[in-house]
Amino acid sequence: MKSEVKSDSAPQPAGPYSQAVDAGAVYCAGQLGIDRASGRLEEGIAAQTSRALTNLESVLSAAGLGLRNVVKTTVFLADLAEYSAMNEEYARHFEQPYPARTTVGAAALPRGARVEIDAVAVR
Repeated sequence: MKSEVKSDSAPQPAGPYSQAVDAGAVYCAGQLGIDRASGRLEEGIAAQTSRALTNLESVLSAAGLGLRNVVKTTVFLADLAEYSAMNEEYARHFEQPYPARTTVGAAALPRGARVEIDAVAVR
C-alpha cells in the first residue's frame, strides 16, 4: 500500500506527481532550490543546493522523518564543473554515515535550475 506525503512548507509539484510517496520507504520527488515564499530560484549552486535540501527536509518532515533517515539521493547537476561547490554544501546537511548517492550531469533542469535532488528515506 502507498500513501501520498504532502508538505505546505515545500514548493508544490509542478505537474502530475507527488512531493513524496510512502510505500514503507519514503520516495521523495526531486526538489529544486526554490524558495517557497517567493517562488524564485536561489542564486548560485551553493544556495540552490542548500534550498533543495531544505525543501527535501520539509517533505520528509511531513512523513515524520528527517535528513537523518535518508539512505539514497540522486543529484542532477546542470554543470558538472559545479560538483565541488555542490558537494561542500551537501556535506553541511548530512551526517555520517552519508546516504548512498548518484550524481548525474543533466543537459537542462526545470526552471533553469543548477541542481535537483531526490531522495529515498526509511524509518
